[in-house]
Amino acid sequence: MCGIIAYTGHRPAIPVIVEGLKKLEYRGYDSAGLAFALSEQIHLYRASGKLEALEDRLTSPIIMQPTSGIGHTRWATHGLPNEQNAHPHLDSSGSLALVHNGIIENFQELREELIKEGHQFNSETDTEVLVHLIAKGLQKMSSFPEAISWALSQIEGSYAFALISKDYPGKIWAARQASPLLLGVGTGENFVASDIPAFLQYTKDVVFLEDGELVEMDANSWQVYSVDSLKPVDKQVQHIAWDVQAAQKGGFKHFMLKEIFEQPRVIRDCLAGRIDRKKEQVILTELDDLPVPRRLHIVACGTSYHAGLWAKYLLEKWAHIPVEVEIASEFRYRHLVLNPDELVLAISQSGETADTLAGIRLAKEKGIKVIGLCNVVGSTVARESDRVIYTQAGPEISVASTKAMCSQLVLLYLLTLYWGQRQKVLPLDVLSKSIHTFSSLPDILETELPRLREKAAALSQEYAAARSFFFLGRGINYPLALEGALKLKEISYIHAEGYAAGEMKHGPIALIDPNFPTFALALNDELLPKVKSNLKEVEARGGKIIALTHPQTDLKVDHPWELPLLWGPLNSFMVLPALQLFAYEMAVYLGKDVDQPRNLAKSVTVE
Repeated sequence: MCGIIAYTGHRPAIPVIVEGLKKLEYRGYDSAGLAFALSEQIHLYRASGKLEALEDRLTSPIIMQPTSGIGHTRWATHGLPNEQNAHPHLDSSGSLALVHNGIIENFQELREELIKEGHQFNSETDTEVLVHLIAKGLQKMSSFPEAISWALSQIEGSYAFALISKDYPGKIWAARQASPLLLGVGTGENFVASDIPAFLQYTKDVVFLEDGELVEMDANSWQVYSVDSLKPVDKQVQHIAWDVQAAQKGGFKHFMLKEIFEQPRVIRDCLAGRIDRKKEQVILTELDDLPVPRRLHIVACGTSYHAGLWAKYLLEKWAHIPVEVEIASEFRYRHLVLNPDELVLAISQSGETADTLAGIRLAKEKGIKVIGLCNVVGSTVARESDRVIYTQAGPEISVASTKAMCSQLVLLYLLTLYWGQRQKVLPLDVLSKSIHTFSSLPDILETELPRLREKAAALSQEYAAARSFFFLGRGINYPLALEGALKLKEISYIHAEGYAAGEMKHGPIALIDPNFPTFALALNDELLPKVKSNLKEVEARGGKIIALTHPQTDLKVDHPWELPLLWGPLNSFMVLPALQLFAYEMAVYLGKDVDQPRNLAKSVTVE
């Protein structure tokens, strides 16, 4: 959540910064701003709402003069989402400007102390405290790194920030602690940003900053220091293989739709190098030197949590590993009983989810090995886990996760097969049928996606007046029902609840009436007779039913939605995009902001 972009180089900085902010819109925001130093003065531009409101204010000819500056998109935590609270923030003298992501937990006591000393505050934010603290540090110390180090020693909480001074135009200072920030290294220009797409069109060379690191840079040089000791830190420049097109819409109306239609390619990429079809073997060399766990704790949030729940059914059935799936924000505050022969599997699309990171750190404090499953190379989850499996989904821009979940399911499926092989408990026909079906799955999905979208569009018009939905599933389809409900809530703002179908009669069935529809997952599997029985209970109370099903299931509901029949759990890879497209088409029909739904952020880096 929130986005930072800072630039110093040879180009006009403001167009670079504005374009960078647009590339970070997916993180979620409610206001935006930028600042630059010119003619011994800080120039500040801010606006509430979308970036267009900020661009409308950038009309002065002076805008094309600076070659360095900082920009920010804010997702409100302290103070209303208005211009007054938008970033950047200045110190009392107007000499410094700062943008910040994260939360300063002790800002109130620091603010009161600074006010007593004569500092004047103009916002309700915790961020403004930090720029005032650095200004105070400059009165005590002889250099900017020393002043920043002193200021950061006073605060409690998380931060990623970028700072400029009117006295040093062209210089930028930035640091991070529990909030993402990275350095883009160009030729005659350098960048700091919250995520790679912000500067990807200019450079693919990246330095991943660790917690407790500070970077000082200008157009032609950069140096990373330890925040505490101010000793230089040697950093490796890594080359990113993404291309610019991967972070653009490619002709689709929304990033979400583009990313749903990228799922066949995602499946191919996830399987590449991980399946030996001749030997019928799964290859996960990242884990070869780790023992198979006696018990697995999957720690995740949101969509990633649903992926973990889905994997539990497979891991217990085919790898004979007991699995606990934990909501990260609960896991981190429980009194945990973990044994040395257990493992934690942390799932995060961004690799920066604050609650998941806290769970990783807690497990490691207790001496438990952690496997990270994430999408972003060099992310904090990747760096702090003992082993990491990359999902290789490519950049996911839309706030509502789609192809990232698809990639997680593929890797979790492969992980099940891999551990089942090592345990020597995996039935041979499971491995051969899985590999055979996976091989044909991308082509089947590519053919079916346009048909799924057409059906989703028709159903969305039929049910657009609904204010609530049930999503029902049993067995491995129950987590997918949870995900279908989440997607509908996220982007259409229609209330929806996912339930295990057999649990509905224990209370929720009281809500069923002709205006409260049910979306059922009624696939042709061993639990179909049970699901049919549950749907009879809905029908008896006048509830309308949409059902994802297979041919020849003899399912008599209001709207049967037939999918091609695949083998076993791989049917999930047809169910998932159907649910995603239903939510997408509903949001489009209702005129909602699909890629940036209200109140949400892509990477949740606060508790």
